[in-house]
Amino acid sequence: MAFNPNQNFSSSPFDVKDMKQAGNAGKKVGKVVLAAVAALLVLTVALGAFTTVDEGHVGVRYQFGRIVEDDIPPGLVLKIPYVQQIVKVDVREQTYELVTNAYTKDTQTVENLIIKLNYSYDESALSDIIRNVGIQNVESKLIIPQLQSVVKNEIGQYRAEELIQNRAKVQSTIQEKMSESLAQGGVMVNNLAIEDIDFEDGFEEAVRAKVVAEQEALKMQNKTKEKEEMARQTVIEAEAEAESQKIAADAQAYAIRTVQQELQNSPEYIELEKVKKWDGKLPQAMGDSINPFINFDQITGQ
Repeated sequence: MAFNPNQNFSSSPFDVKDMKQAGNAGKKVGKVVLAAVAALLVLTVALGAFTTVDEGHVGVRYQFGRIVEDDIPPGLVLKIPYVQQIVKVDVREQTYELVTNAYTKDTQTVENLIIKLNYSYDESALSDIIRNVGIQNVESKLIIPQLQSVVKNEIGQYRAEELIQNRAKVQSTIQEKMSESLAQGGVMVNNLAIEDIDFEDGFEEAVRAKVVAEQEALKMQNKTKEKEEMARQTVIEAEAEAESQKIAADAQAYAIRTVQQELQNSPEYIELEKVKKWDGKLPQAMGDSINPFINFDQITGQ
């Protein structure tokens, strides 16, 4: 093949027009990508500007890590993305259960002592709780150490038997002291209950034996009282009978005196009594004198 000096080497499969079209298409794709990224960024920012606070919770607004609002109510909340943060705090009643042991005044061991504490946060003090303790540290830093101390100190004031008898009083005292103590940290005690008090087996057996002995003694005492009451009733009945007899005797004596007095005052009284007691039948004969009231019908059989 002969060399042609006039041959044009600038020609290629794509001419200049095709190259321009390809460049325009690339620019369009870039604009689309840029627009998509911008839209995605706007959407992310828009979504990040809203959050929700659930029922039973309170929203706490942070701005650059500093609390600026601590009483946001449940619902939709607007915030500045990347500048503000909304933290949700559960303000519903919480329950903590303490299982520990303690010693009574007479050095009896209380095993498996179970205390149940119901508490909630003072919403007006949320900021202080978060700054000073942290919501997640309320139990470990406030409730547990204080409850342990109060429970052990209070139980140590009673002998074992007294503790059983005064359980309600001990429970009330512990709740009162815990309320005063935790209120300083923004925590409110709603209720406290001693769920279980379990002593060593030996002591429980001794208590049961004592209770049985006391019950038997009480039964005997009741029987003694019953016998005493029966004896008292017998005496009362005897006294009543004697009094009744005395009254009857007095009445009889009075009647005799009355009759005697009537006889003295009226000799005819005895004849009157005879007439009262006469049955209306005439006797056939009386003595050795003629009875003017002889019933001839009876004599003759007529």
